[in-house]
Amino acid sequence: MRRSETLASVQSPIIPVVGEWLKNSPGALSLGQGMVSYPPPTSALSAIQNFGTQPEHHLYGPASGYAPLLEQIKHKLYRENHLDLNQGYQLMVTAGSNMAFLNVLLAITDPGDEIILPVPYYFNQEMAISMRNCIPVSVATDAQYHLQLDAIENAITDKTRAIVTVSPNNPSGAVYSEASLRAVNQLCLKYGLYHISDEAYEYFTYDDAKHFSPGSIRGASTHTISLYSLSKAYGFASWRIGYIVFPEALLPELLKIQDTNLICPPLITQYAALGALKTGSVYCLAQLPTFATKRQWLVGAFDELKNYCEISSCEGAFYVLIKLHTDRKVLNVVQNLIEQFKIAVIPGSAFGLNDGCYLRVSYGMLTEADFHDAITRLTTGLKANC
Repeated sequence: MRRSETLASVQSPIIPVVGEWLKNSPGALSLGQGMVSYPPPTSALSAIQNFGTQPEHHLYGPASGYAPLLEQIKHKLYRENHLDLNQGYQLMVTAGSNMAFLNVLLAITDPGDEIILPVPYYFNQEMAISMRNCIPVSVATDAQYHLQLDAIENAITDKTRAIVTVSPNNPSGAVYSEASLRAVNQLCLKYGLYHISDEAYEYFTYDDAKHFSPGSIRGASTHTISLYSLSKAYGFASWRIGYIVFPEALLPELLKIQDTNLICPPLITQYAALGALKTGSVYCLAQLPTFATKRQWLVGAFDELKNYCEISSCEGAFYVLIKLHTDRKVLNVVQNLIEQFKIAVIPGSAFGLNDGCYLRVSYGMLTEADFHDAITRLTTGLKANC
């Protein structure tokens, strides 16, 4: 039977591949998947204790989301991101920000259109662009994975429809400066493009790094689309809930897409999200000292490996990118680390890094006790692979 030629050309998701290798290696620890080690706040669980007791809990709800949750998100956006939704924006709840990104592509592109992705990019976004039969246009960043504005502008063509920024960045941990994000947003205004700003890691910044939301720029509501997620900050990975802020002119298209893909966001998840947001960002921020400590341990461990690899500056999120001084194939290195050293990381090739052997290390998921063991396994394994 015939299958989609388009899907055959899309890269396979790397997380399940590495997960299968892990499953076949008992006792292995993972520095791979991007999740946090803490659970949702108790307020999220309390909010769903009585869910299912009312008839309306089992009915379809509004396509854009549960009204009390939308109101809570509006307050959050105004207070923390300085986005005023009364200035030409609309809001929609989605089943995670991956779904939000795909919905946006369906709303703003046609097959053959181009989307600019600074490298390294988030692999699911590159996959979504290819699934849409659009063209992901990779643009190099600098040595510390920060934006190069000239390179971005030079990549714009008549087929370009959007520029994507992910800050804090997955996989590099880079936090793009306010000046750079303003410059990208201005490029989008100049050339009639959308600026898609992925802000899933907005609370995860360290030292002097500051998160900035381009949607807060005066006049940005005509061309700026902002993606948010509860998966990281609130330990909500399995709950699948996020939201989009978008120009009001796109509402008819996004309502069509939402109704076709989801009909409405799951109500139980929205109740939990409302409970979490009532606790607020203080919940995530209370976890950051632990993340900052693990980051310091990791960077310190790599100080002793300068002859073997280079690492990113990792000002945000909970990732570090490593470039190994080796000619070995990256997938072979990843598989060897799992099978021989019982430690998993993600190959940089999934993120568009194909000019060497790159590895993404996530320090979000393991407890402090396991993390020390994981660092020892990783550093020993890297020496053996270089």
